[in-house]
Amino acid sequence: MKPISVLMAFAVPTIWGFGFAISKMALGEDGFPPILLTALRFSLSGLALVWFFKPPVAHFRQIFVIALVSASILYGLIYTGLQGTDASIAAIVVQLEIPFASILAAIFFKDHLGWRRTLGMVLAFVGIGLLAGEPRVQEDLIPVLLVASGAFVWALGQIMIKKLGGAVSGFTLIAWVSVFATPQLFILSWIFEDNQWQAIVNAGWESWVVILYLGLIMNCIGYAMWYHILGRHDVNQVAPFLLLVPVSSVLTAIVALNEPITLFVVLGGAVVVTGVGIITVRRPRQASLAPETKTDE
Repeated sequence: MKPISVLMAFAVPTIWGFGFAISKMALGEDGFPPILLTALRFSLSGLALVWFFKPPVAHFRQIFVIALVSASILYGLIYTGLQGTDASIAAIVVQLEIPFASILAAIFFKDHLGWRRTLGMVLAFVGIGLLAGEPRVQEDLIPVLLVASGAFVWALGQIMIKKLGGAVSGFTLIAWVSVFATPQLFILSWIFEDNQWQAIVNAGWESWVVILYLGLIMNCIGYAMWYHILGRHDVNQVAPFLLLVPVSSVLTAIVALNEPITLFVVLGGAVVVTGVGIITVRRPRQASLAPETKTDE
């Protein structure tokens, strides 16, 4: 890989991990309800991108469903869970996306798991079990279960994207998923949340900065760099860099959010990342058979 590609490969997980952690700052009493936060994020990225990519009209029905699953339901679950737990814990739990994706790829595409990937999945779930020993998690398991459910929904969304068969380019898909997800999310927020207008009026400048970061930096620039390096290098070369996403998230949670890091979090996180690493890092022949690579938090 060229030095510029390596820099991008390091930048992407840093951007995504940082964005996931600071999302916590825009949630709660001084910020936005979680679904409304997601709606504002995708409305901003949709407005930024939609003008540059031709509408894939023939695939609108599929993209509508993908937006519902991989944006509206996905982030509704993850951000609602994030609101009720520490960002460092949520960042580790969301790594279940990769083992869930491997399981679904085996079911839908007959992708052979093999003993290495099976071992990686077992380790990932064992790590989550260790994380469940954390007293902060035991106090209320529901937020963690919501994040884990979001991880499963992400994997399901990747199966749906895979079934498009590359008929829609990455950026076109991001743009139009954002367009379709925006009204879906505002409707879901109207149904399930309260005091949206008050949240918008009373939100501090920090919350609006987070929205700008999520919509423009995390969605647009992060994906731009990711698809750039993914288009020029083998998946097996670039996928391991995504293991830095939870590291970036946890470090940001420690520094920016002053979250405590306990032995349960360290051990559970290390086992989860090891398991995900075994699943993700494969020999070149295996990489060609890989399920859709993780691209976002």
